[in-house]
Amino acid sequence: MKSSTTMLPSNIANYASFFLLIISIILLIVGSKAQLNSTFYDNTCPNASSFVRGVIQQALQSDVRIGASLIRLHFHDCFVKGCDGSILLDNSANIQSEKDEAPNTNSTRGFNVVDNIKTALENSCPGIVSCADILALAAEASVSLQGGPSWTVLLGRRDSLTANQAGANSSIPSPFESLTNITAKFTAVGLNTNDLVALSGAHTFGRAQCRLFSSRLYNFSGTGNPDPTLNSSYLTTLQQICPQSGSGFNVANLEPTTPDSFDNNYFANLQNNRGLLQSDQELFSTSGAPTISIVNTFSSNQTAFFQSFA
Repeated sequence: MKSSTTMLPSNIANYASFFLLIISIILLIVGSKAQLNSTFYDNTCPNASSFVRGVIQQALQSDVRIGASLIRLHFHDCFVKGCDGSILLDNSANIQSEKDEAPNTNSTRGFNVVDNIKTALENSCPGIVSCADILALAAEASVSLQGGPSWTVLLGRRDSLTANQAGANSSIPSPFESLTNITAKFTAVGLNTNDLVALSGAHTFGRAQCRLFSSRLYNFSGTGNPDPTLNSSYLTTLQQICPQSGSGFNVANLEPTTPDSFDNNYFANLQNNRGLLQSDQELFSTSGAPTISIVNTFSSNQTAFFQSFA
């Protein structure tokens, strides 16, 4: 008996096999799309978070500002192309560093501590932990070591090989911007109004240079007068720190009550018109803004702030 199976010409069979192979590869890629998880390094570098925490603990002994500086690095990294470590890249023939754009130049700090963390990890787990994940782990450690909440850090980020200098200038919220503009920038990266207020609470510790708020002290919005929302005694204190003829590089505490602790006093200060940056005070002083009720909640309930921040 003759077989009822029809044989395909060999070239058609080869094309069919190749097509099925391509489909299989596509399905494999889609099906195995990487997801962040808390156990990413459990088998390859199980003590990664301990190394990060240890280096930061040591750095805090000589630089109480470093925790605030490290979480700011993570924030500025994530607002440009996502949390990919691109803020750490230096200038080269093919890279225009994000470090040189307005939000970062002569401002971002803590790169040496990141280098120390990377060295410690490379000595123990060479070629394993990404710099992007180092920034994420450092942000959590910096907050929890200075009295703030702890959270489970999801891991598995890959490092970018390119920077986005223009994006750093346009995407990172500015201390001079209106609440409307800042809200739009948070929305653009999938963050809502509650996230905006909670993450602004990172200004509960650290310092800011006078050049970032001196216009509020002397010539707010070109009026020739101080920002009317500034508490008068606080204004006097800030004018002493930042004289009108000064260089602009003196620093003031972002939160004057407990400047080196991560707590909810930032929000109480906003209620008393003692927010340092324009972008801080606008959370409470912008008439009718949905941020006002959130500031009130976080001021009276530190647990709510910590949960939202984490």
